Amino acid sequence: MTTKKKISVVVPVYKSQECIQALVNRVDECLKEMDYELVLVNDCSPDKSWAEIKKTARSNKKVIGINLRKNSGQDNALMAGLAVVTGDYVVIMDDDLQHDPADIERMVKELERADYDVCFANFRTKKERLWKRIGSWLNGRMAEIIIKKPRHIYLSPFKILRREIIDEITKYVGPYPYVDGLIFTITQNVTQLNVEHHERFAGEGNYTFLKSILVGLKLMTGFSVFPLRVAIIIGAIVSISGFLLSLVYFLRFFIVGEQVEGWTSLILVTLILGGIILITMGIVGEYVGRSYIQLNKKPPYSVKEMLHRE
Repeated sequence: MTTKKKISVVVPVYKSQECIQALVNRVDECLKEMDYELVLVNDCSPDKSWAEIKKTARSNKKVIGINLRKNSGQDNALMAGLAVVTGDYVVIMDDDLQHDPADIERMVKELERADYDVCFANFRTKKERLWKRIGSWLNGRMAEIIIKKPRHIYLSPFKILRREIIDEITKYVGPYPYVDGLIFTITQNVTQLNVEHHERFAGEGNYTFLKSILVGLKLMTGFSVFPLRVAIIIGAIVSISGFLLSLVYFLRFFIVGEQVEGWTSLILVTLILGGIILITMGIVGEYVGRSYIQLNKKPPYSVKEMLHRE
């Protein structure tokens, strides 16, 4: 690698005790000619991930271990790692070796080619389940509306960012960080590079359909009032429709003397309106709840122990 920049690699770790040693070895093999650091953030994994991190840190001083007191979620764990990095370029990747550290050199060159701020890895074929692909696609479409993500950019968990972008991201102090959302509130100067998506080295993925929904909810409520505007539009459409329907019934009653009967239509209208009201109240409640928690300064994570960094 020709660049003299220091590379920081941040990896959130959860239920990956069998992957850690192989990950450290692979990163060292690919970046051994570079000035680099590898930050492994144990998100209170219930297995022996932290013990594996400590073992590798004893034999490799470039490994920085962070142990969180409780499970805080992937983005919170990332924020804990980003808070301590010292590199000029910062790589974010998963812990299961589906992201190959050998691609980091190409991503650095792509970042420098046109002075981009961020380079996302784009997987031409994805080794993941169908529901996860669907969730990623839906969140990607939502991101185009809410944070103005370019349509051709894939929100990959494997990416490299310049130091200046990391400095801006770490200014966020709320309890609900979403790194990709923060990226696009800071810059639109992004690119992507086609790379191969590999099979998981060991174990099973921790990403569930529910987590995909929660990511979308975090995106919607953390970076836009778009859901509230949608609720207003739906409410207005239903109200106008109800008014026009009432006018029709009113005219039919006075002009032709027809009385409208039917409990079925009444129940259907009540259920539809009640559902819209409850959904709207839920959206408003989500915003209010998040604001309340942020005002109470809930910490996004708590570090229990750190290795190789004061």
